[in-house]
Amino acid sequence: MVPFYVLVAAFLLFKAIGLIGVPYFEGWHTPLQGAIAVLLLLTASAHWGKRRPDLIRMVPPAFPRPDWIVTATGLLEIAGAVGILFPATSKAASLGLAALLLAMFPANLRAAREKLTIGGRPVPKLIPRTVLQIVFLTAVLLAG
Repeated sequence: MVPFYVLVAAFLLFKAIGLIGVPYFEGWHTPLQGAIAVLLLLTASAHWGKRRPDLIRMVPPAFPRPDWIVTATGLLEIAGAVGILFPATSKAASLGLAALLLAMFPANLRAAREKLTIGGRPVPKLIPRTVLQIVFLTAVLLAG
């Protein structure tokens, strides 16, 4: 749930900055892009920190080298965070991030079904986790 709260808080912060007169953040699109970037940098940080072993455990056993998969998805999240911010790359980044979210969903399913933890906290149950994925997927597509 923390990533969802970060997405909402970052969006509201960037929106507020636009409302107080910073033209770059006027409207909803640029604040959403900034919020997506913040969200992705937060989630990517877990790929190398103390939560890394938890993410590795989430990778379904059918996939080889879950440690490499976690590293690759973290790098892709960082690339997406940067790409979503630039008009020339935001659409491609948006589509790539949508594909990444869909590709990572089996790990989220496994985590929910097996009641895994991240950082010692239980992951959201299957229905809330699915709804969160839909929210994130919608946000990255709108941001592009």
